[in-house]
Amino acid sequence: MASIFSRIVAGEIPCYKVAEDDRYLAFLDINPLAKGHTLVIPKKETDYIFDMEDEEYQGLFLYAKKVAVSLKKCIQCEKIGVAVIGLEVAHAHIHLVPINGIYDIDFRKPKLKLSPEEFKMIAERVASHME
Repeated sequence: MASIFSRIVAGEIPCYKVAEDDRYLAFLDINPLAKGHTLVIPKKETDYIFDMEDEEYQGLFLYAKKVAVSLKKCIQCEKIGVAVIGLEVAHAHIHLVPINGIYDIDFRKPKLKLSPEEFKMIAERVASHME
C-alpha cells in the first residue's frame, strides 16, 4: 500500500505545496511545531532515508537546502532546524522547522492549530521566494 506521502505526490490527497520539481516535493506539515514547518520528500517512495541511492539522497538534501533558504526569508526565526526521524511515515522525509532555540524542535510539544487560510498564506509566501 502506498504511503500517505506517495498519495500526496499522486494528487490523491491535497497538500499545502511549497515547492516541487520532477524528483522532490516540499509541503507544509499539517501538524506543525512552528509556522512554516515543512516536509521535503523524494517523489520515489523509499521507507528509510539511508536506503536511498546516493544521488537521490544528496539531491533530497540539496533540495531541502533551497526550501530552507526560502523559509528563512519568509518566517521570522533564528535558523531553520532539520530533523529526520523516519518512524512516523514509511516514506523518507526531512522536517524543516523554523526555530529560535534548541527546544523548538521537540516533537513532544503540542502542535500548532492553523486555519486553512493560514496554511495557504504561508505556503504561497514560501513558494514565492523559491529560486
